[in-house]
Amino acid sequence: MIGAGFMGAVHSQAWSSVARFFPGPRPVLAVLGARNPESTRAAADRLGWREASTDWREIVARDDIDVVDIATPGDSHAEIAIAALEAGKHVICEKPLANTVEEAEAMTAAAVAARERGVRSMVAFNYRRVPAVALARQYLEEGRLGEIRHVRADYLQDWIADPDFPLVWRLQKERSGSGALGDIGAHVLDLAEHLSGQSIAEVSGTVRTFVERRPLAGASEGLSATAAEEYGEVTVDDAAAVHARLNGGAMGTVEATRFATGRKNAMRIEVNGSLGSIAFDFESMNELLYYDGRIPAADAGFRRILVTEPDHPYAGAWWPPGHGLGYEHAFVHEFADFLAAVADGRDPEPSFEHGLHIQRILDAVIRSAEDESRWTSVGAPVLTTIEGDAR
Repeated sequence: MIGAGFMGAVHSQAWSSVARFFPGPRPVLAVLGARNPESTRAAADRLGWREASTDWREIVARDDIDVVDIATPGDSHAEIAIAALEAGKHVICEKPLANTVEEAEAMTAAAVAARERGVRSMVAFNYRRVPAVALARQYLEEGRLGEIRHVRADYLQDWIADPDFPLVWRLQKERSGSGALGDIGAHVLDLAEHLSGQSIAEVSGTVRTFVERRPLAGASEGLSATAAEEYGEVTVDDAAAVHARLNGGAMGTVEATRFATGRKNAMRIEVNGSLGSIAFDFESMNELLYYDGRIPAADAGFRRILVTEPDHPYAGAWWPPGHGLGYEHAFVHEFADFLAAVADGRDPEPSFEHGLHIQRILDAVIRSAEDESRWTSVGAPVLTTIEGDAR
């Protein structure tokens, strides 16, 4: 794995747990790569990796490495992924796939070429693997929602609402590509398509930076950091709002902000169809709300489903009914599906092609925002599913 920060810790926990709960290959945590020798060695010891390295090129060239997991900031995704794929390593890469459409195109071309040699790749949209979200997808595939008419999704956080919060890498375009739009908006853009069965074709976007200068960052860990005395410029959006036209006729609205005071990780989505609706809120992640429009009005209403039963997606691998799962479990499910696909000689989902499609949406939102929010085409859709993956 390349990257030893917040996502590195989450991924390490998932790699350590996956074979204990799901059948399939047992991953060996061989080597952790990051920049600083001392902190990387300490992270490797803490997170369960056998070795530590500061040279990702040496890692991807090693004969004993089968999988490369990329958990770095977006500015290094393309270089690492392309080199790993060309070296014959299966690759799983954190979202968004890259910082630019051009980088995502190069990564996708490398993934397509590697596929011909049996080398697999996947972009990591972990929220697809939350059991309640997987159940919502199942309802869509079963036709319970009918014709999809509305998709509304938002991802709300407040961790940079303080104007004195330091200028960490997520607030620098050269490192992250975009702000709230790519960091958290990519998740709900993906889910809007995944839970509607339609692809976003056109967008009208608005982005806003509320705090344009911040103190430079000293030490940082996860989403926390200490401030230095000097200041620097914020070069990404703090919030984004998107109206979307989907290719199946549905309307979509998507919002992403890191300034929603009081919201910590409120990732929410609702889909309305001609026969029913589903609603999900990650802060109640073990629950799915389902409205069956075919029930007589006198008895109708949203029904709360506790998605912890053995026959619910993924849930049967864990605890007795009612014993809920947490944030980290979605990553375990993600890696279980990835390993199963690699072992079976299948291409895991979502593919790099889908990651490229999401990158084009992000780019279209920015272009629209720069052009007075005019409707802007995304380009050719790339639809993917996880059919057959949810356990």
